[in-house]
Amino acid sequence: MLHSFFLSLFLLLGPFSTTLIAESITTTINVWPKPTNLTWTPPYQTTVLSPTFTITTTTTTHQNNHLSAAISRYTNLVKTEHHRPLTHPTTNNNNNNLPPLQSLTVTVTNPTAELTHATDESYTLTISTPNATLTASTPWGAMRGMETFSQLTYGNPTRVPVEVHVTDAPLFAHRGLTLDTSRNYYPVKDLLRTIEAMSMNKLNVFHWHITDSHSFPLVVPSEPMLAEKGAYDVNMVYTVEDVKRVVEFGLDRGVRVLPEIDSPGHTGSWALAYPDIVTCANMFWWPAESDWPNRLAAEPGTGHLNPLNPKTYQVLKNVIRDVTTMFPEQFYHSGADEVIPGCWKTDPTIQKFLSNGGTLNQVLETFINNTLPYIVSLNRTVVYWEDVLLDDTVHVSPSVLPKEHVILQTWNNGHDNTKRIVSSGYRAIVSSSDFYYLDCGHGDFTGNNSAYNNQTGSDANNGGSWCGPFKTWQTIYNYDITYGLTEEEAKLVLGGEVALWSEQADETVLDSRVWPRTSAMAESLWSGNRDENGMKRYAEATDRLNEWRSRMVSRGIGAEPIQPLWCIRNPGMCNTVHPI
Repeated sequence: MLHSFFLSLFLLLGPFSTTLIAESITTTINVWPKPTNLTWTPPYQTTVLSPTFTITTTTTTHQNNHLSAAISRYTNLVKTEHHRPLTHPTTNNNNNNLPPLQSLTVTVTNPTAELTHATDESYTLTISTPNATLTASTPWGAMRGMETFSQLTYGNPTRVPVEVHVTDAPLFAHRGLTLDTSRNYYPVKDLLRTIEAMSMNKLNVFHWHITDSHSFPLVVPSEPMLAEKGAYDVNMVYTVEDVKRVVEFGLDRGVRVLPEIDSPGHTGSWALAYPDIVTCANMFWWPAESDWPNRLAAEPGTGHLNPLNPKTYQVLKNVIRDVTTMFPEQFYHSGADEVIPGCWKTDPTIQKFLSNGGTLNQVLETFINNTLPYIVSLNRTVVYWEDVLLDDTVHVSPSVLPKEHVILQTWNNGHDNTKRIVSSGYRAIVSSSDFYYLDCGHGDFTGNNSAYNNQTGSDANNGGSWCGPFKTWQTIYNYDITYGLTEEEAKLVLGGEVALWSEQADETVLDSRVWPRTSAMAESLWSGNRDENGMKRYAEATDRLNEWRSRMVSRGIGAEPIQPLWCIRNPGMCNTVHPI
């Protein structure tokens, strides 16, 4: 008889344990994100990994280099990790006669499947001794299964539970992280470590916000002046070889790299190479004595591409063509957020257009009409930030944004804007700043000023940040991205992304800003944030995340702690409600 998994209190006993509760045995196994279905057959035994343990595939001629790389990586990991749980695990000791686990055999029915948004990531894992089996439709599903298997191993010598059966698949196809590398630069090694951690958490989209007003670090072969002039330093660039390395590293781990070249706003850095195509570049972002609606940018610094200048499209189309060549990803993120009227209004050409009865909406529409068809012609689906449709001041008509070619990423007004997008028939990626912005709560980056000269501590709730307070892992974990949607509307939600904007972040704080908070989103998008009875997971999720954070740290990820170790070793004492 199969035993349903109870994942609560695993930290107290380690990832594989039996503990007496009310004179009955409760078994616990730790995997993050929690699988869709995982069972362990009594008497809940473990065995050791054979010194000659191997991971092999039944398709020896699969010729998928990414699958081969994953098999090699996980073979080494499970044989050498020797994870030490935070508390000593206890298991059924009547297993001395069990033979060691000799192998994990991987069967992939469609080994040539490419990694796209629609890729099947499901898998089935069965661990029996002396052999375990993993079956998946695609290499990417096999990678998810091997990650689960790796998390089931622990100790020295390495042990693994036997008579375990897992059937698993994600709730949402799009599970990502946005990282801004323009405001502050991140070395390639830090991008790779982040992608490695994403794969551990079964995330599959690295949304690379490469350029912005602050710097242009991407070396574009047909427009080399953009990085030569727009990067912070000659050593703070991403070359074609760097991009290839990041993309291939991601594919080896089942992570797509989605490039974003934000435009027409957020393009002040372009002016260093092409000042004639950028309006209001290098101007103070909020002129003295002007009201907020009359600012020139959402934040320092300024600069918008000029949609009425034909040269804009000569440069931009070169960039788009090269970026789609460097990145095989089928989504292309074109930004289109935070178009600030004041910036465009500084340009004489746009001033003349407006004085002749034109509107700023028409200026934006001109930009979309000159770029969207070109991107689509390169066999890409275009992702825009929600502003292009929903901004109160500057937006375009839905008729300009064909639903079959456009996806909208939402970041404002929580559930309301998600509802507005999907009720209009568009596919949505959810990145609500109310829940998923990792930079919030760290104050404002515009320096010290009189607004902070307040002795009452009134900024305590928002940390001086426009999107404060700090988004805790609990806030992220409990967010339901389809809340308030009909069943049909919910089908248009592709998934979600947390976002780290880098005004106050660089490689020195990257890991702790991202992890384990992003792990919280990873589970809620993979298998949900509710138990089999439809109740939100609370203490149970806390316990598992503590153990998972510890394993991530042992794997080289600088994830911040969520509780004192004392809480883990004193079960129930840190709960809000006294345990029964």
